[in-house]
Amino acid sequence: MSLPRTLPVLTVGEYLSIERQSEIRHEFLDGHVYAMAGESVAHSTICFNLAVTIGAQLKDTPCRGFSPNMKVRAGEKGLYAYPDLMVACGEPAFQDERGDVLLNPVVIFEVLSPSTEAYDRGEKFERYRAHVETLRDYVLVSQDSPRVEHHHREPDGTWTRSELDGLAGVLSLPSIDCRVPLADVYSRITFAEQ
Repeated sequence: MSLPRTLPVLTVGEYLSIERQSEIRHEFLDGHVYAMAGESVAHSTICFNLAVTIGAQLKDTPCRGFSPNMKVRAGEKGLYAYPDLMVACGEPAFQDERGDVLLNPVVIFEVLSPSTEAYDRGEKFERYRAHVETLRDYVLVSQDSPRVEHHHREPDGTWTRSELDGLAGVLSLPSIDCRVPLADVYSRITFAEQ
């Protein structure tokens, strides 16, 4: 079952009922539903590399990773999204017994695509900041060059931003005790000449 192209504004309950039967993924924003496009080879490879790199470091820790098939909720009625990778620590908290909507991620990774980059940097990040209290790190990963943008929530609640450029860079995520070499993230990725 898939959602029709033109839909009225849906409630969260209506969205979840349809989404849980759908063969394709849709994100929900303020009652509007958006089908998720397929991903490029680079996007898919980077997501896999991130999962392998992070997953190996989470072994035997209280934290665990979640694939892009797990939804996250940012606000009870506002945003349901499918991040490229999420990490939660301790017992994962879910919206209901279905266990398909995570409420307590500590880290969210998004691999940027031309069609979603502005949304990932803007509206989506604003919703995460405002409504996901457990979130400590939001990481945006470029497909076009070896560049990572890291947003970190400080203990006082303010957010800081830093960037790493180049394959020699290493992203440090103390919230989950992980170090992420960009050379590993971009393994098997060939960049166009700039």
